[in-house]
Amino acid sequence: MYTSFFGAAPDATFTLARDHFVTEEHIKESGLDYTFLRDNFYLDFFAGLAGDDDVIRGPSGDGRAAGVARIDVARTAAAVLRDPSVHAGRTYDLTGPESFTLTEVAQALSDHTGRKIRFHDETVEEAYQSRLRWPAEQWEYDAWVSTYTAIKVGELDGDSTAIEDIAGRRPLSFAEFLAL
Repeated sequence: MYTSFFGAAPDATFTLARDHFVTEEHIKESGLDYTFLRDNFYLDFFAGLAGDDDVIRGPSGDGRAAGVARIDVARTAAAVLRDPSVHAGRTYDLTGPESFTLTEVAQALSDHTGRKIRFHDETVEEAYQSRLRWPAEQWEYDAWVSTYTAIKVGELDGDSTAIEDIAGRRPLSFAEFLAL
């Protein structure tokens, strides 16, 4: 079993999803049995997006993502490992029960924390510039910014029933995750 990324493809907008695609192809070519769990972005990622100024910044526009809780991924992986032959050669998209925008994330965080959190839709140029205060390699900046641009173009939208189908439990929504 390999934990991959939702929408892994050679031309994915999120740069690290391209790496996951190459890894999937390598595993397939090896001749080994495989099951790919393609996780969407984790809900704790979204929960931590607001800066010290209570603003979420990124060039995602009104794009949507179907974030998933790590616990739901773990339950699904455990179910696959209990009966791997049933899942051999399969690829599953692991998502939460709904897709949401970063404006909706800001509102959910505001409701949860009592603070006024908002989303600012940066341009791609602003996104690169605003992240330069953290020293990183260029590929890391590219991955960071492409996180948002992948959301914008819709590559992380769309929920799947795989978690419920495999693990037997409805995945957590973002609001449910925040309430834990």
